Amino acid sequence: MTISRVGVGNANASPTSALLLHILQDISGRIATICFAHRIGTALEPECKTYRLAADVFNDIAMILDCLSPGVPAGPPRVIILSTAGVLRALCGVAGGSSKASLSAHFAKWGNLAELNAKDSSQETVISLFGMLVGSVVISHITSFTTTWLILLLLLSLHLSMNYAAVRAVQMTSLNRQRANIAFSALLDSDSTLALALNPDADPTSKNEWTILTPAQVSSHERIFHRDGALQWTQHSRTIHLGSAQIGVSMSTFLASMSYKDPLPLPRLASVFAHEFYILFLMPSNKGGDVKWNASILLKRGCVIGHQLKGWVHALLAARVLGRITGSSVDVVLAVVEGTLALLNTDARFERYLEELSGVGWDVDIAALETRGGRRIHI
Repeated sequence: MTISRVGVGNANASPTSALLLHILQDISGRIATICFAHRIGTALEPECKTYRLAADVFNDIAMILDCLSPGVPAGPPRVIILSTAGVLRALCGVAGGSSKASLSAHFAKWGNLAELNAKDSSQETVISLFGMLVGSVVISHITSFTTTWLILLLLLSLHLSMNYAAVRAVQMTSLNRQRANIAFSALLDSDSTLALALNPDADPTSKNEWTILTPAQVSSHERIFHRDGALQWTQHSRTIHLGSAQIGVSMSTFLASMSYKDPLPLPRLASVFAHEFYILFLMPSNKGGDVKWNASILLKRGCVIGHQLKGWVHALLAARVLGRITGSSVDVVLAVVEGTLALLNTDARFERYLEELSGVGWDVDIAALETRGGRRIHI
């Protein structure tokens, strides 16, 4: 396949054109590597499961394009096909290598990262040798065009399905956005003291037994490909989409997202969060007739992982409360934000949440919420 795509067998092809095509592929791949790493470099570790599977998808699509290239007319169409394959292969290298490093660190429980990588490399070598032997046997029995493509698509489907199952089986202990939504929505839903404060009709005699989901339980609800920054409330295996949230935004982005008709009471907002390391506000948006809430979280200088988690949980809880009431004025939103913050601070409730989560295996000291370059403000 490599021979035919560089011009061997074509009487009009020249070594110069083959060299230029190779250079073009190399340049496009390198540019894609730089742009991709700049755009999603921060998200590779928090969303390592997503990008590990995405790397396999990129690689398999590039393989299909390479196989299609000999049937594409020579000239710009073939150049585009081959350049696209080079770009996808470069994206596979960035996403696969970075996410694999994060997953390797997760599995190195006793600090034996070098040993784990060595054994993983040996395992890949054995599998590659076995694949070459099996491929040599299979290819000798395949002669028709249709059979070749059927076998190729079957093997690629098997490859992706096995990698999907492998990624699904990984139980990460860091709280990224999706896992924080699942873990904290179950916890907040089970806190009867909190439920009574939010809903006067709740049963006041119910026992206050918190539901603390383990990493294994959260992994069973986790989706590999999901909407980035979504605020979702998981209740009895049912997911309610509340809106979205941005954390670590700049002040200009924060102010630009607040398009209320009434002026935003910044002094009151700063007073509410005077003793916090973040500032939160929410903006309503109508999509399909349903009101969704877009939260913006400013992080102050000196904030740590616990403060970031508190800001995200506060946004999740405030969006849940606003979704149950009518009204979306500035005063209503500010009252909900202030009230939910008071609930999280009562009897150090949020700090106790973190202690309970740590007790079942969650590592609350890993930064996994920011998927873009974050900003910090100083007041």
